[in-house]
Amino acid sequence: MELRHLRYLVAVVEHGSFSAAARRLHIAQSAISEQLANLEQEIGVPLFTRTTRKATLTKPGELFLEEARRILAAAQYAIEIAQQAHRGKIGVLRIGFFAGATGVSFPRLIRQFRKKHPDVQLSLIEMTSGQQWQALLKGQIDVGFTRRVEPEFQSDLLYEPMQQDPIVAVLPKNHPAAAAGTVDLRDLANEPFVLSSRDTSPALFDKVIELCSEAGFSPRIASISTVWSSVVLMVQAGEGVALLPMNQQQFRTRDLTFSPLTAKNAFIDFVMTWSPQHDTDLNRSFRELAKLHRIDASVERDTA
Repeated sequence: MELRHLRYLVAVVEHGSFSAAARRLHIAQSAISEQLANLEQEIGVPLFTRTTRKATLTKPGELFLEEARRILAAAQYAIEIAQQAHRGKIGVLRIGFFAGATGVSFPRLIRQFRKKHPDVQLSLIEMTSGQQWQALLKGQIDVGFTRRVEPEFQSDLLYEPMQQDPIVAVLPKNHPAAAAGTVDLRDLANEPFVLSSRDTSPALFDKVIELCSEAGFSPRIASISTVWSSVVLMVQAGEGVALLPMNQQQFRTRDLTFSPLTAKNAFIDFVMTWSPQHDTDLNRSFRELAKLHRIDASVERDTA
């Protein structure tokens, strides 16, 4: 049994005869008669009472017609679902992120995507950058928002720069270097440093070491924390100074300053990354919107 058998059956019923159905479907009447006869033979039940002018459904035929219509409707629905999925309109999209870098633009992007694709189920999963790279390779998430992709993953993952977050010095309010408004890292050479752990923030850890090295010293590490909020708390507690990316989610405190650095390369990339091996049309739809969102955000900053 094939779907065309069911379509022929419905057409004969709706148009009242084999000849009328044949004209409607633009096929030979003999083809419809032969195919429906084969259908009756296959299921072992007569579906029509035939006369020279009219074909009338038998009682079993009437029941069969109801199911045939349901099957055809389900098949059409399956086609539409597949077409929508192909256009990136439906499905499940799993997005990895880490709160320390997303800022206010990330929630705005998610809201816009939900509005544009109401039938897509979004799953937001907070993960470190390293966890996201592993999850992308395994197909456990579809898109990740991370820092710069580490070299060992660059052959398997693609990424698109989304923004550059300036790195600032987190200092006690009464620190001498805070008075100037901007900070030359050389003025912090003798300070103890609180760093984000390289296990959770490899790109930031390496960037801090790089900036200090370019300023002519190696930071004296007093403490290491796993998240940026803990780094800030350590500075508040007097454990040392810190270098952190600045974004609009970071809280402000009365006893600390977040001072820009004078170094021209005092920034760190925030990227959108994905696995080409597990790419889909839905993923591509999201990335296209994210790129437009990045451009819009850039224009907003330039005109602000």
